[in-house]
Amino acid sequence: MSDRHVVVRAADAVFEPSPDGRGGTRWMIAGEGSPGALHTEFSVCALEPGDRVATAVQSYEECFYVLDGNPVLQTPEGATRLVPGDYGLLPVGVAHAWRNEGGPARFAQMRATQPRAAYGHDVFTVPDLPETEPVPVDVRDPRTRAFGHIEPINMEVDKQRQELLALSASMRTALLVYSGITVKMMVDSDLGADLTTMFMVQYEPAGVAGPHDHPFEETYLFLEGEAEAVFDGQTYLLGPGDAAFAGVGCVHGFRNVGAGPVRWLETQAPQPPGRHSYRFVRDWDYLNSVKGS
Repeated sequence: MSDRHVVVRAADAVFEPSPDGRGGTRWMIAGEGSPGALHTEFSVCALEPGDRVATAVQSYEECFYVLDGNPVLQTPEGATRLVPGDYGLLPVGVAHAWRNEGGPARFAQMRATQPRAAYGHDVFTVPDLPETEPVPVDVRDPRTRAFGHIEPINMEVDKQRQELLALSASMRTALLVYSGITVKMMVDSDLGADLTTMFMVQYEPAGVAGPHDHPFEETYLFLEGEAEAVFDGQTYLLGPGDAAFAGVGCVHGFRNVGAGPVRWLETQAPQPPGRHSYRFVRDWDYLNSVKGS
């Protein structure tokens, strides 16, 4: 740990009652008081069978990605029964409640602008929403506005044929591919987010991203494979269930050190600017090497 990054291990995860008192437990990875975290609150939330999270609205944006189980999210538009791989967005001020009608459930949760303890964690109780019959996410339905679904196969460059895609062909199915790295956007401005992004990243064997930093904060939840991560000169070996956070100006890089792909969930807050999102160390080192020639 330093003044600009956090690394936490799956083996050390501790789930505690949510501090806003609404229900469920969570493992806090980065938030108010974490080194370098001014915009981000990122946690893994857990709902045991029968758990409920009371109806409320929030003065921040929230996005989520389901890891295990089948939690139900109730909003004014209805109830959605989620499955692993589903993700979604809760905009500022939208009433919502969670419940778990099945086995244990877990989901990654990203909130920005960061909730503040001094202001009641920026959560405001409202009258309970009527509970309706939950329906699954249908990503093919053009009326689906705030949800999506992603599978590991969606990260494979040679598996982007129409018959393998959950969505009809559009930019929402596009992969960004470079130097052994693939990126697929999940929650972004196209889905209606203004303050956050959430996306999936996969590195092929020997895939590398050299040292760089950003004018925004990032969080990483590792799902598959093994990566060597460097944050401000400190090296870590990270695997499934481990997580990390990098604040503004934290120089970081990643390398796949396993025999198969390494895959992680990544978030950003605030949303990246239109230009100059990355500052790669090697580019400015190159300038130093040639400016006298």
